[in-house]
Amino acid sequence: MSEIPPHVTVLAEQWARARTIRDRAGADALRDEIEGHGWLVRDTGDGFELTPRPPFEVWPTVGSIPVPGRAGSDGMPDSEGAAGPERSGAAGREAVSPDAGRVERAADPEARPERLGDLDAGRVAETEAAPRQRPQGSELVGRSAGNEGDSERMLSSQLLWDSSLAVSRLDEEITPIRAEERAAPPTVTVGLVVDGWPDDLRECVRALIARTEVKVIALDLGNVDGAGIVLRELADEYPRRVRGWHVAETPHWRGGSAGWGESRTKLLELDTSDVHIVMETSTIMDGDAITPLVVALTDDVVAAGWKGVNPGEDGHDWHEAGPGEVRAVLGDLFAVRRDAALAAGGFSRDARYYRNADLEFSLRLSGTVVALGEDPPVHQERHRGYHDVDPGYRDRESGRTYDRVLGLLRAT
Repeated sequence: MSEIPPHVTVLAEQWARARTIRDRAGADALRDEIEGHGWLVRDTGDGFELTPRPPFEVWPTVGSIPVPGRAGSDGMPDSEGAAGPERSGAAGREAVSPDAGRVERAADPEARPERLGDLDAGRVAETEAAPRQRPQGSELVGRSAGNEGDSERMLSSQLLWDSSLAVSRLDEEITPIRAEERAAPPTVTVGLVVDGWPDDLRECVRALIARTEVKVIALDLGNVDGAGIVLRELADEYPRRVRGWHVAETPHWRGGSAGWGESRTKLLELDTSDVHIVMETSTIMDGDAITPLVVALTDDVVAAGWKGVNPGEDGHDWHEAGPGEVRAVLGDLFAVRRDAALAAGGFSRDARYYRNADLEFSLRLSGTVVALGEDPPVHQERHRGYHDVDPGYRDRESGRTYDRVLGLLRAT
């Protein structure tokens, strides 16, 4: 880490005193001045910590990121956030006003599994103040309690046609090109929620770039463990393939206020492709496992997954299923028609944690959901979002989501 200049340390000490005497305006001004010198300051409980300011735009909340086509939107920003001013400082506080209730909840330590750091809660509240392997079976609440070679490229396979058809010969009838051969293939984008584990992110994206032709969009929640820095590096390395957005909010499972469902829905809204791929950063491509999913989206099929599941009669015992139609696909890797996903309202904003939210989303879709039921060229490393999360929090949030899943099953 860079050496902290003495004058920045003095400013941080003044900032800490201003916070102690509840001088919010003074603390705001000092934080902005510290950021102007290239540093971020946060309270550590018994003092303060200074860290280098990340070299990218930081929006205060997931909801504050502008969506292309909406009133007031400047369009899709690139990884540097060229669409607007720096949102983590005073300009951001003037430009965006997140929901006041959400800010209050985010700043309440009792409402979170662990204390929300001031870098997270403070920024959100201050914005408002100014104008694995994925576990099988029991990985899902209600699932069985005892269980916890590249393919051809889609674009090539859909575009290639016999060039001899275009050769005009006087003595032969020219074979007309059918409409389906002229149709452009669907555009495809992978959406990633980045909530830590930078090495996983790096491996996941590099495999996607090397073995598929898709584009990647990613939403960084709070630059946890430097994952946002890695996202920026990947976007710089692959500017035509990777785009990223960064927010000050940290993930809800880490004590922050950024929920999984809201983050996933934001990625859907930021995407402009025909097909949106939901994927975990623990999922690694060994070949082109994307094309088979996209090809499966024919007729009334709106979603196709690597892994599919069906519920038991009571809804509490989900089991693996496929190939063919299933009730739900798992969030490790699945493709969905973006228009169908948006028509369903996206992912539930009540899903603050990922677990069981894939079931809920699948049941809300209008159309057929299928699973490949085969072994595509893909594998999963340690599913850290499950294994490395506090078990009490994991079970509590999973149960909340599963209550809604049961409601959807009863309704259908």
